[in-house]
Amino acid sequence: DLLLSNSCIPFLGSTEGLDFRTLLLDEERGRLLIGAKDHIFLLNLVDVNKNVKKIYWPAAKEKVELCKLAGKDAHTECANFIRVLQPYNRTHIYVCGTGAFHPLCGYIELG
Repeated sequence: DLLLSNSCIPFLGSTEGLDFRTLLLDEERGRLLIGAKDHIFLLNLVDVNKNVKKIYWPAAKEKVELCKLAGKDAHTECANFIRVLQPYNRTHIYVCGTGAFHPLCGYIELG
């Protein structure tokens, strides 16, 4: 209904079949950060399909192999699902992912 009434703009960057997990709204800068499977997206709130920035952050290959050896599904469980997007200061966000059952965190500079 929303598409038919022209009441929304769908995000076209999800054609890779990504699994969105967490959101962080940065109203001050007019941005939306989306945590997904192996990716972090930075979108413009005015037009979510304009100047999309994407960070590819997969789990380490050896961690993925260990995950598969443990009997987990390679496509739905053995990836780096971004679970935490938290403001750290005015220039950085704190990010954590599952890392194929070996969690990892880091800081991303929002230049």
